[in-house]
Amino acid sequence: MRPSHCLPLLGLLLFSLIPSQLCTICEVNKNDLPRLQPLISTMINSKYSRTIQAANVLLSLRLVGIPDQSLEKQMIQEIRDRSVLDLTSGQLALVILALGACQEANKTIMHFHLVRQLEEKFQEEIENMEHHGNPLTNYYQLSLDVLALCLFNGSYSIANINNYFTPENKNFYFGGQFSVDTGSMAVLALTCVKRSIMNGQTKTNEEDLKNIDNYIKSLVKKILSKKKENGLLGNIYSTGEAMQALFVSSINENEWNCSQTLDTVLEEISQGTLRRPIAAAQVLPALRGKTYLDINKDCSGLSGADNFNISTHEPLPAEPTSSSSFISVNYTVKINTTYFTRVTVSNGSVFLDVMEEAQKINETAFRFTFMESTWGPYITSVQGLEASNADRTYWELLNKGKSLDQGVGSYVVHNGDDLEVRWSKY
Repeated sequence: MRPSHCLPLLGLLLFSLIPSQLCTICEVNKNDLPRLQPLISTMINSKYSRTIQAANVLLSLRLVGIPDQSLEKQMIQEIRDRSVLDLTSGQLALVILALGACQEANKTIMHFHLVRQLEEKFQEEIENMEHHGNPLTNYYQLSLDVLALCLFNGSYSIANINNYFTPENKNFYFGGQFSVDTGSMAVLALTCVKRSIMNGQTKTNEEDLKNIDNYIKSLVKKILSKKKENGLLGNIYSTGEAMQALFVSSINENEWNCSQTLDTVLEEISQGTLRRPIAAAQVLPALRGKTYLDINKDCSGLSGADNFNISTHEPLPAEPTSSSSFISVNYTVKINTTYFTRVTVSNGSVFLDVMEEAQKINETAFRFTFMESTWGPYITSVQGLEASNADRTYWELLNKGKSLDQGVGSYVVHNGDDLEVRWSKY
């Protein structure tokens, strides 16, 4: 591990808000870089039905200095060929971040119209907040919107930031629990806004700046409160962006052992935990000491590709083998009434496979629909009952009564599992 220390920020406004040391960053040292090879291979060799879904991947690769011109060209062509109206605000924000990362200013001007469209989508999110108390999407995407607008000189209201990004807002919580990845993205977005105010790019008053600074501190405390004994922040999937949030925050060394977190993540990589390209993409920048706030920096000096064996071979599956070809699991749907069946699936199947088999057994009780997202498939309805952002309802996945931190297309089921899909509110 190689620690590096951020230099003090200079500012004329509210000097007392400027920490003497902004952050401490730990990153994978050169000798351990081969341990990141599975992440790189997963991202480069995966197939994407839509290249827009690979925006996280392109962003991550650019930040660590690994070019993927093919993916970049495909994404630009897709943006030209189709309207971005069908993208959510967060998806469009990710596209802007990916295409603008580590690019010279004259090269990002071609994406100016995307920023204007994001401004409109962000305003629609705010209007929905004003009328219903929830965004059209969620606070993770809302934070992505602010981050992209802040980094690429888009328009946003400081008053809206103050009103809607209070750390106690219900939208930072999911199933009664603080969402680490949502809070982390908010910290990155608010830190960008704070820096923009302090360097004079954004005009506001001292009270607004104090509020934003307090929001950041409060969110960081909530993130640290979710630290596990092994160093993970929330879970393995939220840890990468949580590390980024802590990198840009002022915390004491005794509050977080960065090296311990790094070691645990590397161990998870060796076990094949981060098999999905988006999961790999969200953790890689932090492992190389980068954050999304580095997007506007010159990355020409990076030579990340030289440190890895970049190939186009399909990555080897990380699933453990078993002598048994089939396994049996219990499957339950719980709405007001409980529906139960026992399902047999092939070894190595995921939660979605179980749901599909159950639907074949009893379509009335177990019919469902799903949609593809950047994180893979997610359940949109069961028995015709649809999840709703407006009503803050969703289909929760559980095993043996415990909520899962992996998606329906990622969670590998095991013999004897007690799987459940439950109608829930967050």
